[in-house]
Amino acid sequence: MNYLLGYARVSRHEQREDHQVDALKAAGCDKVFIDRASGALDHRPQLDELLQQLRNGDTLVVWKLDRLGRSLRRLIELINELGERGVEFKSLTENIDTRSPAGKFLFHVMGAFAELERDLIRERTRNGLEAARARGRVGGRKPVLTAKDADFARKLYDSKEYTVAEIAKRLRIGRTTLYRYLGDRT
Repeated sequence: MNYLLGYARVSRHEQREDHQVDALKAAGCDKVFIDRASGALDHRPQLDELLQQLRNGDTLVVWKLDRLGRSLRRLIELINELGERGVEFKSLTENIDTRSPAGKFLFHVMGAFAELERDLIRERTRNGLEAARARGRVGGRKPVLTAKDADFARKLYDSKEYTVAEIAKRLRIGRTTLYRYLGDRT
């Protein structure tokens, strides 16, 4: 037997999920799972339980796409994972239903746009890094200690008059950072 399982989510405890639950039940959902959590979270207790219960032939139904997740990329990953398990997806507000050819097509178009967006971000990042390198800039954090301070730290350490903790405190850095500057001396 195939089930329609609904998922509703509200971000804050003072918000009400009644309209979502009513719409999901009107759509024929056999059971509705409700989370009170941010859509930015990858793991939500009720969503995780719902995902475990879904079987081949079942359909996950949401009132609106953003109830399932905020990022398009995460939504597409989740729907693709469901599709691989033989689970269909339906969003009532956007009228997306992967049980129909048009719904599958629309979802694939959305996936193509998400992939294009990721590729464009990757390309812009790569171009920005290349431009910075051409100007002599190197990525990463700036060194915590200047070369002069690093030499001073090594001299203090080599003198054996100060402990690593005392040197680190004097230079206002952590012991782990100091150990990196001391290198093979330790």
